[in-house]
Amino acid sequence: MKIRNIAILILIAIALLCTNLIFANPAFAQDSSTTPNLNPQELLRVTLKWIESLGYIGGVAFIVIYIIATIAFIPGSALTLGAGVVFGVVWGSLYVFVGATLGAIAAFLIGRYLARNWIGKKIEGNQKFAAIDRAVAQSGFKIVLLTRLSPLFPFNLLNYAFGITGVTLKDYVLASVGMIPATILYVYIGSIAVDIAYIGSDNQLLDPPIRWVVRIIGLIATVIVTVYATRIASKALAEVNS
Repeated sequence: MKIRNIAILILIAIALLCTNLIFANPAFAQDSSTTPNLNPQELLRVTLKWIESLGYIGGVAFIVIYIIATIAFIPGSALTLGAGVVFGVVWGSLYVFVGATLGAIAAFLIGRYLARNWIGKKIEGNQKFAAIDRAVAQSGFKIVLLTRLSPLFPFNLLNYAFGITGVTLKDYVLASVGMIPATILYVYIGSIAVDIAYIGSDNQLLDPPIRWVVRIIGLIATVIVTVYATRIASKALAEVNS
């Protein structure tokens, strides 16, 4: 059996194991009894509820799920928002960053050593990736960092695509810091959303107005930094590719 096939089987086994753990959880069984046909949004809610019920090891479970989602081309935005709901800004940002980084490293190694031909066919003829490939030869760290800051490139596919370029694993890992601004932004939004969800309910939490002012100012500041970093990255990439 080819190494690539073995790797795929291992990933499927891990995904099935995590799925079994989620569906076997009593909290899931209770929710599914009233919701026979779970849609993706409901599945995400139940999964986050299960993670929250795990206590201290919930962070580890979240990181594992995020790694699998990254490898499986599942968009991580919903999970990132969920991290803010479950863990808050600080821990949520940390768990998302660790999960996204480890998932990106796994995809990079798969692209480089196990699925090189398949990835090559996927990005064949794509001018953006062709330009990145040429630029990476000159300054790998800078290019990876800029693509992490820029939303113009698909995160999950880019992880695999970098595996067939000449960028070193060291530069690739260090450039993961470029994910931090967008990560904090999404987690911050998620952390606010959980409080918004309480408004108008029996469990309403009445925070002092000053706390909401601080949160809104923090959100605006985070958006400004993220947009500014994105504009710089997009401009720099355009100059490199021109």
